[in-house]
Amino acid sequence: MISGKQRAYLRKMGHDLRPVMQIGKEGLSDTVITAIDEVLEKRELVKFSILENAGLDAREVCDELAKRLFAEPVQAIGGKFIIYRRSGNEKNRKIELPRR
Repeated sequence: MISGKQRAYLRKMGHDLRPVMQIGKEGLSDTVITAIDEVLEKRELVKFSILENAGLDAREVCDELAKRLFAEPVQAIGGKFIIYRRSGNEKNRKIELPRR
């Protein structure tokens, strides 16, 4: 669990990120979750967008995805959301969170 200070730090970092994936009508299929898991392992902080015609709520998708991938929901606004998970591979670790 990350602190409010750490979440604010990650929100600031994620502000200028471009969404790397779009989630459509199919929602969180096993294939999509596997792809997101791989992206999280390499990037740690990832922004996603939900297509308008998908009819999905960004907060609900963000929370469900974070739960299934043992990640932290950082922010969900409109049709975009950001999640964070520290990489298990030392060479992929790019983000050093501030102390709590």
